[in-house]
This record gives sequence, C-alpha cells and structure tokens, in this order.
Amino acid sequence: MIQKILFTAVITYFLTTPAFADGFDSIKPASPFDENSAPVNTIALPVKKATLTHNSIHNQYVIAFERFMQSNVKSAYRNFKVLIETMEPNDYGYMQVAERMADIGFFNLSEMAASKIDDKTLSDFLIDDIKSYYYPSKKLKPDDEIYLGEVFSNIIYNDQSREATAELVRNTSLLAESDYANYVAALGYLKSSNIANAEKYIDEAIKKNPQNINYKKLKAEILSQGKKPKNALKMVEYLKTQRFYTTDFIKKANSLEQYVLYKSEKDYAKKMYHLGYYYYYEGELAKSIRTLQGAVTSKKKHNKEVYAIMARVYFDMQDYEKAQDNALKANKLDDNNPVALIVLGDLSYRKGDYKEALKYYKDAESNDKNSWICPVRIAQTYEQLGKGKKAVEIYEKVLKTFSDAYVAYYKIALKDKSKELAYLKKAIAINMNYDEAWIDLGRVAIEQQNYSEASKYLSIANYIDENNFRYYYYQGLVAKNQGMKQDAVQYFKKSLAINPDYRPAKEELNL
Repeated sequence: MIQKILFTAVITYFLTTPAFADGFDSIKPASPFDENSAPVNTIALPVKKATLTHNSIHNQYVIAFERFMQSNVKSAYRNFKVLIETMEPNDYGYMQVAERMADIGFFNLSEMAASKIDDKTLSDFLIDDIKSYYYPSKKLKPDDEIYLGEVFSNIIYNDQSREATAELVRNTSLLAESDYANYVAALGYLKSSNIANAEKYIDEAIKKNPQNINYKKLKAEILSQGKKPKNALKMVEYLKTQRFYTTDFIKKANSLEQYVLYKSEKDYAKKMYHLGYYYYYEGELAKSIRTLQGAVTSKKKHNKEVYAIMARVYFDMQDYEKAQDNALKANKLDDNNPVALIVLGDLSYRKGDYKEALKYYKDAESNDKNSWICPVRIAQTYEQLGKGKKAVEIYEKVLKTFSDAYVAYYKIALKDKSKELAYLKKAIAINMNYDEAWIDLGRVAIEQQNYSEASKYLSIANYIDENNFRYYYYQGLVAKNQGMKQDAVQYFKKSLAINPDYRPAKEELNL
C-alpha cells in the first residue's frame, strides 16, 4: 500500500524540498514566467542527447517508467540504459537517476549512473545512502533484475500480486541466492494480504542481508498490518537510529514512522492525524490538509497537534492566513508546541517583524533540542537584525551537533571565502535539491570567469525551481560576460519581475 504511493510518486522524477527545512531563502514570490510542459511522447524514445530541462530528461524518464508500470520491463530497462548512456553529462541528473533506479530494483543501472558522476564531493553522501538503503548483498545479473522487475511491476501496478508472487516463489534457485528476490516475494505477499508469508520472506531477506534498510522498512510495514501492529514501532525506532547523510533518506524514515503510527493506531482521529502527517512528508500537501481536517475532534488535547501540523502545511502551501489561524489555535491550546511556534516565527519573519520572529524561534528551541531547524531560524533572524557575527557563531555551533544541517553549511559558505566552495558542495551533498547552493556554485564559477561551468550549475538550480529570481540574475551575468547583451537584459528583467526589490538586478538595468 505505502509502496504503491511511493513508487507512483517516482514519476514526478525531480522533487523539491519543503520550505520548512530550507528556511526563508526558499520562500519566493510566484513566477509570471511559468510555462506548461509539452506533452510526453509515449511512442518512441528520442535519439538526441537528453538535457536537463523539463521536456527532455524528465520526459524520457517518464516514457521509460510508464513502460515499467505496464510491465514492459525489458523495454523500460533498455530505455533507462539509453538515457543514462546518452544524456548530456550532468551530475545532478546522474544522482537522481541513480536513486530512482535503485528504488525500482535496477541496481546495475543505478551503479552505471553513479559511475558517470564527475564531482564525487557532491554525490558521495547520496550514493552511500542509496547503497545502504537499497542495494542487495549479492550483485544480480541484468536478466534477473529484469525478471524481478516484471514481478515487481505486476505486484505494484497491475493488480497481479497473487499470480506474480506465486510464480516467483517457484523459482527456488533465485530465492536461495538473492536477498532481493525474497524482498520482492514478501512485497507480493503483503500486497495480497498474506501477512504470514510476507513476514517469512522478509525475514529471509533480512537474514541474507541484515544491513539493508529497505528490507527492515518493509518488515515494519508488514508488522503494522499484522495482529500486533505496535510491534512495527520497534522496527521504526531502529530505523530512526540509523545514520542517514541526506535529506531524502531522513525524510523516508520520518514518513515511515507516521505511516506505521497510522496503521497501528485504533482511534480514528489519531489515525487521520498520522496519515495527514505522512502525506506531509510525502509532499502531498493538499491531501495532507484534507486528511488533517478529518482529524479535528472535540478533544482539545488532541487538536493542538492537529492544528500545529495544519499550520505548517498551510504555510508551505503559501496560504498564510490559514497558517496563522491554525498556528494561533495550536498555540492557545499549548504555548509550548514547537511546530506552531516555528510557523508563528515564520509568519513574523515574512512580515519583516524580526524581533517577534526571534522570540517565537527561541521559544520553539527551548521546547525542541533535537533539531537544527530552530537554531538555524534564530541565526537567520539575527542576520536580518544586523548581527551577522552572532549568526555565524550559531551556524558553527549547529554544525558541531547536526551533520545534516545543510542550511548552516550554506550560510557559512557565504561568510567565509576559505570554506566557500567546500561548504557549498557539502550543502548540496546533503540536499541535492537545494537550489540556492547550486546558484552560488554558479556565482563562484562566474567570479572565476568559467561561464560554461556557471551555466551548468545554474541550469540545475532552474530545473529545481523555475521561480528563483537569483537564477535569472546570475544567468544574466553569464550572458552579459559572453557579449549577449539583449539576452542579459531579458534575464535581469525576469529577475525583477519575480522580485521587484532585488537590488543587483536593478543596478544592472540602471534602475
């Protein structure tokens, strides 16, 4: 069940990170330059090299993935392989493909994509997480990957879990050799509600490969649907103790926790709360809100948690009025709720009331010592109050405690030239979808007069967020330095159209 939701989400290919994690640098006005993507050609894979645009790599990936879902797995495998071999070299694209291929059991293709990454400092964290999370203990032959891919596709997408699983378990030689084959069998039995056999085969997969985190994740899902669903929570607690290096995989653990809590909870309102929280971690914000609205009850003690996460979701949806309304409701019921306090701080920060924002963030920090979000928010607010030195001290302190605080790495990179390049890359290594760090890598390349390198980094930032006004400004600088004055002017104008107060773009246009 959860697997179907997760794998369907793969078709979107590139995901952005919620503003809740990034801080205020990711909160931008809507762009007047959004364009509708061209329709996907589902007939044939283009022969020309795929480039990092919404209508190239993305479309070719979708074509192949549609074939995978339709159980035309051999064709999908071939298409994915062609994409990896022929796409225009781009580390971000290779990183994304490496993760997606492991996600659907194409480990040889995942390795192929990873091998093409040029700058390993950007990808080492992600590749380590991919291997510890997904990879089997024994390398599979491509033919076996394709066969298991067909079984997997029929289980998840084609409502043939019983037939596909029955066929797989007759392949005793493959099951004896492959931990991943046992995982797929367990997934099939779970999908067909045969919990006993699902547990049997996932236990065998874990026995063969006790380091694989995805197997233990499935074990938690199986336990959550058994007779004693709360036993799944022990597995979740174990998974949350595992060290993940990247935001993608940290989010997977948080998402699983909420899903298991949803499955194990008896009270309807509490179930809806956890399911709504799960949808939030999955990035399905509208669905999260609808579910959370059904979680509100007459019990004030319960509602404080519901209102708090609703406030967070509404803020990320840029519905600030509803965010404030729910945050105030949560705060009235419990003035120590850190989620509500952070949202109230975010709202104050957005309005430019930095002193009030600082108060909310400090109150939130006093109630949540296990996250870097609060201290980073405090440091960002100190910057706005003109206390840059104090902000840097906080960022440095954060990094001594939290290895995944990519915003802190980014902020120090902007303050300390000696650490600039290394820390920008560290921020991206933790969160490859952090567009601000990609833009500043582009800025550094411009300063070094390496305009082709700058364009490469900037194109990645634009892929992640087409509405980032800083992208258009720096792309304008690239065009200007390459003698393309008219193009530069258009880029600067686009930057100002998104953010009319952006001074560097105004200066370029003599405004």
